[in-house]
Amino acid sequence: MSAERTDLPPTKAAAPAGYRPSARRLAREAFRRRRARRSALIAAASTLLTAVALVALVVGSPGWPAVRRSFFSAEYARQALPEVLKGLRINLELMAVCGVLILLLGLLLAVLRTLRGPVFLPVRLLATVYVDFFLGLPMIICLLVMITGVPALRLTGVTTDPLWLGGAALVLTYAAYVSEVFRAGIESVHPSQLAAARSLGLSHAQAMRFVVLPQAVRRVVPPLLNNLVSLQKDTGLVSIGGVIDAVYAAKIINGRSFNSTPYLVAALVFVALTVPLTRFTGWLTARADRRRYEGGLS
Repeated sequence: MSAERTDLPPTKAAAPAGYRPSARRLAREAFRRRRARRSALIAAASTLLTAVALVALVVGSPGWPAVRRSFFSAEYARQALPEVLKGLRINLELMAVCGVLILLLGLLLAVLRTLRGPVFLPVRLLATVYVDFFLGLPMIICLLVMITGVPALRLTGVTTDPLWLGGAALVLTYAAYVSEVFRAGIESVHPSQLAAARSLGLSHAQAMRFVVLPQAVRRVVPPLLNNLVSLQKDTGLVSIGGVIDAVYAAKIINGRSFNSTPYLVAALVFVALTVPLTRFTGWLTARADRRRYEGGLS
């Protein structure tokens, strides 16, 4: 008579009827529960003591009263919050538009750098020079050159709006970083995948589009989201050109009141936007690692 089958994996199969765990197993499980509770209590106590020590260090410092007046004024926070939120719309629009352009340009650069054959050498060199240049160029310098240098050229048909020029600087710089992420994903796909696709009659472009790129993009989603988090924060740098975003709105109120609380309000708004995206990125990374360890698709 054949053994009864079950839909559960062998390690999670239902216990037979009337099964009672042994005393040793019960003791081991009780020990693990006690150890978990003890670890949680120690972690909570350690965190609480550290937080209390830091608060006591800051509050007990000689300059704390002046810092409290300058950075923690409830009155100026109420004044700044509506203006900061109004300026935040510029940052969010800039992140959305620049994010799409960065993905497209970064993917194009990555594909150009992975082309093989002597005929594509000039293209590979140009893409490599572009990536190396903007990887080494500080973001603030790129913004200053775009916002102040391009209008000085007086080119016909070229905008002088600092918002557009600042966005262009973000795209140029971040595309270099994103292209390296995409290139790492493309090179992580085993060459046999491309060879198998070519053996089935697909051209190189078709094999890249239907076989290599889908796998590569799926593997690099977490680092791409990390770049998006950085982009979200760096959109505040366009304020150096006079764009009234969240940072510049805080600067205007600070210039009127000589109180720095608006900067703290802007910082907390950016943190409130960044933390959920950062946690989501961590969850995606953990899920990808778990699937890879379990033999699933990466």
